[in-house]
Amino acid sequence: MKNSEKFQKGLEVRKSVLGKEFVEKSIESADEFNMPMQELTTEYCWGTIWTRDGLEKKQRSLLNLGILVALGKQHEFKLHVKGALRNGCTLEEIQEVLLQCAIYCGVPAGIEGFRLAKEAIKEYEENK
Repeated sequence: MKNSEKFQKGLEVRKSVLGKEFVEKSIESADEFNMPMQELTTEYCWGTIWTRDGLEKKQRSLLNLGILVALGKQHEFKLHVKGALRNGCTLEEIQEVLLQCAIYCGVPAGIEGFRLAKEAIKEYEENK
């Protein structure tokens, strides 16, 4: 799978959104057991969906933030806050997504989203 065109395109997009260092570390540290998940994620999530023409990366990032807050996926949420910033999302746009989530997913989810976003934004700014 690593040699497929979709994997290579996905790898490029994944690095541009999540950061080259993070992605390379994820793939390099994968073993026989979890490498199939790295390949699946890179080829289908990033190489098939993120490369489609229907939405810009910025829009996909904002959608991901809402979805990840709704699902309570804290680690992935912080990672995607940083990706959203790389994709040109503003702090105001991220804030609006989190406020929307607070209403539709529940205030505790919104509060947790704001807390995690603040941490991620600080980390992103420190590592720019």
